[in-house]
Amino acid sequence: MKDKPLHLVVLAAGEGKRMNSSLPKVLQPIAGRPMLAHLLSAALALNPARVHVVIGHGAGQVSAMLESFDDARLASVAQRELLGTGHAVQQAMGDIPESARVIVLPGDMPLVRSATLTAFAALDAPLAVLSFQASDPHGYGRILREADGRVVGIREQRDASEAEARITEVNSGVLAADAGRLADWLARVGNDNAQSEYYLTDCIGLAAGDGTPVAAMCCNDPEETLGANNMRQLADLESALQRRARGELMDAGVRMPDPGSVQVRGRVSAGRDVVVEPGVVLEGNVSLSDGVVVGVGCVVRDARLAAGTRLEPYCVVDGARTTGACTVGPFARLRPGTVLAAGVRIGNFVETKNAVFGEGAKANHLSYAGDAEIGARANLGAGTITCNYDGANKHRTTIGEDAFIGSNSALVAPVTIGDRATVGAGSVVTGEAPADALTVARARPRSIPGWKRPAKKEPD
Repeated sequence: MKDKPLHLVVLAAGEGKRMNSSLPKVLQPIAGRPMLAHLLSAALALNPARVHVVIGHGAGQVSAMLESFDDARLASVAQRELLGTGHAVQQAMGDIPESARVIVLPGDMPLVRSATLTAFAALDAPLAVLSFQASDPHGYGRILREADGRVVGIREQRDASEAEARITEVNSGVLAADAGRLADWLARVGNDNAQSEYYLTDCIGLAAGDGTPVAAMCCNDPEETLGANNMRQLADLESALQRRARGELMDAGVRMPDPGSVQVRGRVSAGRDVVVEPGVVLEGNVSLSDGVVVGVGCVVRDARLAAGTRLEPYCVVDGARTTGACTVGPFARLRPGTVLAAGVRIGNFVETKNAVFGEGAKANHLSYAGDAEIGARANLGAGTITCNYDGANKHRTTIGEDAFIGSNSALVAPVTIGDRATVGAGSVVTGEAPADALTVARARPRSIPGWKRPAKKEPD
């Protein structure tokens, strides 16, 4: 089959009524991504000529997800009437050359590995199915074999006899066939069944009746074939994928004292001697270099942490990066656009956004730095804030090297603090604070003798 162009047909038209959700079933998220996105990532590793995604219920939402995938090989195909899996595949066959090899995949199979699909695609048979041994086969189509082991059909749960219902080898929903033959079998599939639907699985019986050999590859890890029809099953998929993701990180050398409490909801890469403490959530694209420590309860999203970076407990790091070893937290929030150089110290209850901290700069507690550039070794005292928003536009604050900002100061942007400048505590700085000078901008205190506090009125 190696000389045949490979086309994939992904069945993503179902509603998933038992989900009781306005979101189409294939878009239900696990590990931070839609089920369909997980499947497509594995499927695209086969390097197909085209991936035909059959859409129906929630077509607009599914199409939007496909566009966000940004891969020219993905094409959507509308199934306007939901008449079964065989009918769904027929909608795509018009765009597939007869000389192609076709693999049909259910859109709600997020755990399947690309290695499994590669091995399945290599089967040299006109028709093949991916099966697995189910501890509880209820709800699955049973693989029917003759006494010599030949596959002769698949019987759906609703149509199975008592004897057939006891079969534990079941259909995963993955099928491979030569396109020309598949088109012929699909044209002959009827809908005389309990659901009055056109079953793709009926092709197996038709092929066997034609004398066409049918191969069945039994998946070594049944977990890969699992789908979800309700929220309980979706939670089972989440647990399985989390176990896999954590296991891969630990195999790469990440130490997790309590792995079951860690959530991985994206793509995470990690260097040597990385420690991820209990209760951590890793989301999006995260890079943890050598020696990074992520403290208890931290949320790290779309971030790159340089070697030696330490996050103390309960920090939120979102769209930020460090370029050298530094310390953050506890209870700090780094928002998108934050860049921390080596030796930076961000302390408790400090928030940053679109702020660049030079080497050795510090904001130890209770401060906000937004749209700011903080020079090397500058120090922001407790309660320092950059007033970067005037109600309509954002403005930038520049703080020079070795500057010292006294506690409870407000820097009203646009504003520049020079190198080695000192701003007195409690100042409101609206202009330039020159280098090598003390700037104090606060009202003189005055006392009013005999002033009385207001008294509460006596009730009538």
